[in-house]
Amino acid sequence: MRFSGRTALITGAGNGIGREYALGFAAEGASAVVVDVDAVAVGETVARVEAGGGAALGVVADVTDEVGIKDAVEQAVDRFGGIDFLINNAGLHLGRWNEASTLSAAEWRHILDVNVVGAVVCATACRPYLKDSGHGVIVNQPSMAAYTPNGGAYTVSKLALNGVTMALAGEFAADNIRVVGIAPGMIGSPIILDHLEPHHKDLVIRGQMVKRFGEMGDVVGVVLFLCSHEASFITAQTLLVDGGFTPKP
Repeated sequence: MRFSGRTALITGAGNGIGREYALGFAAEGASAVVVDVDAVAVGETVARVEAGGGAALGVVADVTDEVGIKDAVEQAVDRFGGIDFLINNAGLHLGRWNEASTLSAAEWRHILDVNVVGAVVCATACRPYLKDSGHGVIVNQPSMAAYTPNGGAYTVSKLALNGVTMALAGEFAADNIRVVGIAPGMIGSPIILDHLEPHHKDLVIRGQMVKRFGEMGDVVGVVLFLCSHEASFITAQTLLVDGGFTPKP
């Protein structure tokens, strides 16, 4: 219960990894603010948290909507008294987002708006409350795709998000807010398992040093660590959690 009395706002928490983040924080005593564009999914995550004895607030909002995100933050503060952690999990991926030159300019603007600008919108809205927390943490979520050449616009957006992590870490340091990133590899979330062909799964595992498919618990544990006191000397860094697929010195 290391986060008892604290509040985590998680975007894209209606399902998949975002839902597991909400459940993970709740299991450690934090109140979970579940933000997603899917109202039904938001309700399901809130129900899961509450069924486990945790406290949760569900808010339907789009990370690209500054007014909507500001309202979500204000609802969280009214309900729980503040915000200690922001997990920027929401994002577009798969399908056409792995293309580059074939996307229209409007599509490029859309993925950058969601995957990059959305993180800044949420960070800006949460900043005053993260400062008041005294131990505020923002965790952005790029991807190992940021370091590979085959992910199209998705790769570009995730590499840009690494830059956002460094830029915000520098700006927010004076407010005692740490800004870090987690770059997952191929994690077995339901949407990935549903869309990835078996031979692609085999290709990923062959490229990893750890010879198993990534699990959602692998990234949940790392995010909880990054928000904990044990990580209080870490900021402006993005940690790869990919089984060694993209080794870095």
